[in-house]
Amino acid sequence: MENPTQDYRLVVTTCPSAALAEQIARALIERHCAACVNIIPGVRSIYRWHGKIADDNEVLLLVKTRETCLTQVQDCIRELHTYDVPEMIALPIVNGFTPYLNWITESVTPHD
Repeated sequence: MENPTQDYRLVVTTCPSAALAEQIARALIERHCAACVNIIPGVRSIYRWHGKIADDNEVLLLVKTRETCLTQVQDCIRELHTYDVPEMIALPIVNGFTPYLNWITESVTPHD
């Protein structure tokens, strides 16, 4: 099965706690809008928020999905996240192991 790589995305988001990261990851998988979510603890983020510099420990999520499921992924993150403005950055996957990309296709179900 051939898969054009332009359909695949890696969505990056951060959470303030491992518990919230796990909740979001499980919801994304249960809703079939992500094939896999890596949870990476121990991320330190320094950023500007409301005119001040913040320095927080966060948990990074790497979400493997398809372009056709991005709205579902974003809706799920917005629904469950505690941040006013959660990070949601979708990066194109420009190359990948075809069997892995096929597995992503089989694991996610786009909804209108």
